Amino acid sequence: MKMTPLVPEPSSYSTIASHLVGSSDSFSLSSFWSSRPREHKYRVWRTVFVLILMEIQVLRRLYETEHVFHYSPSARMHIMGYLTGLFYYVAAPLSLASSSLLEAIQYLRYQIAEFIVRGRARMPDLVIDPSHLLKPLLNLGWCQWIGALIFIWGSLHQIRCHAILGSLREHKDSDEYVIPCGDWFSRVSCPHYLAELVIYLGMLIASGGSDISVWFLYLFVITNLSFAAVQTHKWYLQKFEDYPRSRYAIIPFVC
Repeated sequence: MKMTPLVPEPSSYSTIASHLVGSSDSFSLSSFWSSRPREHKYRVWRTVFVLILMEIQVLRRLYETEHVFHYSPSARMHIMGYLTGLFYYVAAPLSLASSSLLEAIQYLRYQIAEFIVRGRARMPDLVIDPSHLLKPLLNLGWCQWIGALIFIWGSLHQIRCHAILGSLREHKDSDEYVIPCGDWFSRVSCPHYLAELVIYLGMLIASGGSDISVWFLYLFVITNLSFAAVQTHKWYLQKFEDYPRSRYAIIPFVC
């Protein structure tokens, strides 16, 4: 009598995993990627590139919040603003990755299914080849690199404007306000918001502009920052009698 093995044969792992996720085809990482057309691979790496830009922006803003700005002891954030910020930093990466989101979910389902079937001891070791990862990024199109240059340009100006704002209150216990000057402050009251618009414009161009969700994201950024800039500009005019009247709120010669 032939005994039935307690552990599935290695050749049947992918088949079992495929049944767990509702697919009749066997699955492996190499077949999952190699079966995709070249245009599809380009779209995936374009999405990865844009997400890298977004991650750079988020990490830099986190650093500036902790080490550049000196907030007043009486400064408070409205609860709605706080919740909006949490929602935004969850929704923004999902919007940028919308073109590849379903595929990422499918890949994750396969990985979980294979982990359930094989167990940790039989899962293949993860080997990362940096040259293999960088090569697709270096082969991206001109839209991605032009978008990256615009992103860097906006980031440099935002770093400078934030440094100017941070230097206005060197003593954290002080509530004194000073008119900011320098860089784009000579043109607008909120140049750091203008730089943010430039940064997200760079990400929009880097994404190729083919995803409607990225356009909605940029429209939200424009609307939100424009409203905040107009309110800040009005506050400056009320607070300082000698405030430069030639300055616009956020976009020179527009508003």
